[in-house]
Amino acid sequence: MILQMNDAAQTFIAKARSLLSDDYLPKIERCLEKLSDEEVWRRANPESNSIGNLLLHLTGNARQWIVSGIGGSADGRVRQQEFDEQTIIPRAELLALLRQTLTEVDGTLAALDPSRVLDEHHIQGYDVTVLEAVFHVVEHFSMHTGQIILLTKLLKSADLKFYDFSDVMPKSGW
Repeated sequence: MILQMNDAAQTFIAKARSLLSDDYLPKIERCLEKLSDEEVWRRANPESNSIGNLLLHLTGNARQWIVSGIGGSADGRVRQQEFDEQTIIPRAELLALLRQTLTEVDGTLAALDPSRVLDEHHIQGYDVTVLEAVFHVVEHFSMHTGQIILLTKLLKSADLKFYDFSDVMPKSGW
Protein backbone atom coordinates (compact mmCIF):
# COMPACT_ATOMS: atom_id res chain seq x y z
CA MET A 1 0.00 0.00 0.00
CA ILE A 2 2.84 2.43 0.82
CA LEU A 3 4.43 1.73 -2.56
CA GLN A 4 1.14 2.58 -4.31
CA MET A 5 0.85 5.80 -2.32
CA ASN A 6 4.42 6.75 -3.21
CA ASP A 7 3.66 6.03 -6.88
CA ALA A 8 0.56 8.24 -6.71
CA ALA A 9 2.51 10.98 -4.93
CA GLN A 10 5.33 10.78 -7.44
CA THR A 11 2.84 10.99 -10.33
CA PHE A 12 1.12 13.98 -8.70
CA ILE A 13 4.41 15.82 -8.17
CA ALA A 14 5.52 15.12 -11.75
CA LYS A 15 2.22 16.45 -13.11
CA ALA A 16 2.45 19.57 -10.94
CA ARG A 17 5.97 20.25 -12.23
CA SER A 18 4.84 19.76 -15.82
CA LEU A 19 1.81 22.02 -15.53
CA LEU A 20 3.77 24.88 -13.97
CA SER A 21 6.75 24.77 -16.33
CA ASP A 22 5.43 23.24 -19.55
CA ASP A 23 1.85 24.52 -19.70
CA TYR A 24 1.23 27.68 -17.68
CA LEU A 25 4.62 29.35 -18.17
CA PRO A 26 4.59 29.11 -22.00
CA LYS A 27 1.08 30.59 -22.06
CA ILE A 28 2.22 33.52 -19.93
CA GLU A 29 5.29 33.93 -22.14
CA ARG A 30 3.07 34.05 -25.23
CA CYS A 31 0.94 36.75 -23.61
CA LEU A 32 3.96 38.85 -22.68
CA GLU A 33 5.29 38.60 -26.26
CA LYS A 34 2.13 40.35 -27.45
CA LEU A 35 2.08 43.17 -24.89
CA SER A 36 4.03 46.35 -24.27
CA ASP A 37 5.40 47.15 -20.82
CA GLU A 38 2.65 49.74 -20.42
CA GLU A 39 -0.07 47.22 -21.31
CA VAL A 40 1.33 44.77 -18.76
CA TRP A 41 0.73 47.39 -16.06
CA ARG A 42 -2.66 48.66 -17.26
CA ARG A 43 -5.52 48.27 -14.78
CA ALA A 44 -9.13 48.15 -15.94
CA ASN A 45 -10.06 50.06 -12.78
CA PRO A 46 -8.54 50.78 -9.36
CA GLU A 47 -9.99 47.57 -7.91
CA SER A 48 -8.47 45.34 -10.60
CA ASN A 49 -4.98 43.95 -10.89
CA SER A 50 -2.69 44.48 -13.84
CA ILE A 51 -0.90 41.58 -15.49
CA GLY A 52 2.26 42.90 -13.83
CA ASN A 53 0.63 42.63 -10.41
CA LEU A 54 -0.53 39.10 -11.20
CA LEU A 55 3.00 38.08 -12.21
CA LEU A 56 4.43 39.45 -8.97
CA HIS A 57 1.65 37.66 -7.09
CA LEU A 58 2.31 34.31 -8.82
CA THR A 59 5.99 34.63 -8.00
CA GLY A 60 5.31 35.48 -4.36
CA ASN A 61 2.76 32.71 -3.91
CA ALA A 62 4.87 29.95 -5.50
CA ARG A 63 7.96 31.01 -3.58
CA GLN A 64 6.13 31.23 -0.24
CA TRP A 65 4.20 27.97 -0.53
CA ILE A 66 6.77 25.71 -2.20
CA VAL A 67 10.30 27.14 -2.04
CA SER A 68 9.88 28.39 1.53
CA GLY A 69 6.93 26.43 2.91
CA ILE A 70 8.01 23.03 1.64
CA GLY A 71 11.68 23.62 0.80
CA GLY A 72 12.58 25.52 3.94
CA SER A 73 14.08 28.65 2.36
CA ALA A 74 13.55 31.95 4.15
CA ASP A 75 10.15 33.54 3.53
CA GLY A 76 10.42 37.28 3.01
CA ARG A 77 7.12 37.71 1.20
CA VAL A 78 5.08 40.86 1.73
CA ARG A 79 1.93 39.83 -0.12
CA GLN A 80 0.23 43.23 -0.26
CA GLN A 81 3.20 44.74 -2.12
CA GLU A 82 2.45 42.43 -5.05
CA PHE A 83 -0.88 44.20 -5.52
CA ASP A 84 0.23 47.72 -4.57
CA GLU A 85 3.07 47.89 -7.11
CA GLN A 86 2.35 50.38 -9.89
CA THR A 87 5.86 51.12 -11.15
CA ILE A 88 6.30 49.90 -14.70
CA ILE A 89 8.70 47.01 -14.21
CA PRO A 90 9.73 45.81 -17.70
CA ARG A 91 8.19 42.59 -19.01
CA ALA A 92 11.62 41.02 -19.41
CA GLU A 93 12.38 41.61 -15.74
CA LEU A 94 9.02 40.20 -14.63
CA LEU A 95 9.46 37.16 -16.84
CA ALA A 96 13.00 36.56 -15.57
CA LEU A 97 11.69 36.69 -11.99
CA LEU A 98 8.88 34.25 -12.79
CA ARG A 99 11.22 31.85 -14.60
CA GLN A 100 13.74 31.94 -11.74
CA THR A 101 10.99 31.25 -9.23
CA LEU A 102 9.66 28.33 -11.26
CA THR A 103 13.19 26.93 -11.56
CA GLU A 104 13.43 27.02 -7.75
CA VAL A 105 9.94 25.53 -7.40
CA ASP A 106 10.86 22.75 -9.82
CA GLY A 107 14.08 22.03 -7.93
CA THR A 108 12.20 21.86 -4.64
CA LEU A 109 9.60 19.49 -6.08
CA ALA A 110 12.23 17.36 -7.85
CA ALA A 111 14.03 16.85 -4.53
CA LEU A 112 10.83 16.05 -2.64
CA ASP A 113 10.58 12.53 -1.22
CA PRO A 114 7.11 11.29 -2.31
CA SER A 115 6.65 9.59 1.05
CA ARG A 116 6.56 13.09 2.63
CA VAL A 117 3.44 14.41 0.83
CA LEU A 118 1.32 14.03 3.96
CA ASP A 119 3.81 15.89 6.17
CA GLU A 120 2.31 19.05 7.62
CA HIS A 121 3.77 22.53 7.25
CA HIS A 122 2.63 25.92 8.51
CA ILE A 123 2.36 28.19 5.45
CA GLN A 124 0.80 31.66 5.30
CA GLY A 125 -0.99 31.01 8.57
CA TYR A 126 -2.40 27.64 7.51
CA ASP A 127 -1.51 24.11 8.58
CA VAL A 128 -1.37 22.15 5.34
CA THR A 129 0.12 18.96 4.01
CA VAL A 130 2.75 19.06 1.29
CA LEU A 131 0.12 17.66 -1.08
CA GLU A 132 -2.28 20.50 -0.21
CA ALA A 133 0.45 23.12 -0.65
CA VAL A 134 1.44 21.83 -4.09
CA PHE A 135 -2.20 21.52 -5.14
CA HIS A 136 -2.82 25.09 -3.97
CA VAL A 137 0.07 26.51 -6.00
CA VAL A 138 -0.95 24.64 -9.16
CA GLU A 139 -4.63 25.64 -9.01
CA HIS A 140 -3.70 29.21 -8.02
CA PHE A 141 -1.23 29.46 -10.91
CA SER A 142 -3.85 28.08 -13.30
CA MET A 143 -6.47 30.60 -12.19
CA HIS A 144 -4.19 33.61 -12.60
CA THR A 145 -2.77 32.30 -15.89
CA GLY A 146 -6.36 32.30 -17.18
CA GLN A 147 -6.79 35.88 -16.00
CA ILE A 148 -3.57 36.90 -17.78
CA ILE A 149 -4.80 35.22 -20.96
CA LEU A 150 -8.17 36.98 -20.76
CA LEU A 151 -6.59 40.38 -20.10
CA THR A 152 -4.21 39.85 -23.04
CA LYS A 153 -7.08 38.93 -25.36
CA LEU A 154 -9.06 41.98 -24.21
CA LEU A 155 -6.07 44.27 -24.76
CA LYS A 156 -5.01 42.82 -28.12
CA SER A 157 -8.24 41.42 -29.65
CA ALA A 158 -6.18 38.48 -30.86
CA ASP A 159 -6.16 34.70 -30.87
CA LEU A 160 -3.07 33.67 -28.94
CA LYS A 161 -2.78 30.43 -30.94
CA PHE A 162 -2.07 28.14 -28.03
CA TYR A 163 -3.26 25.10 -29.98
CA ASP A 164 -3.32 23.99 -33.60
CA PHE A 165 -6.59 22.20 -34.32
CA SER A 166 -5.80 21.30 -37.95
CA ASP A 167 -5.46 17.60 -37.05
CA VAL A 168 -7.76 15.29 -35.13
CA MET A 169 -5.62 15.79 -32.02
CA PRO A 170 -4.83 19.39 -31.10
CA LYS A 171 -1.13 20.23 -31.03
CA SER A 172 0.50 22.64 -28.63
CA GLY A 173 1.37 25.97 -30.21
CA TRP A 174 4.72 26.31 -28.45
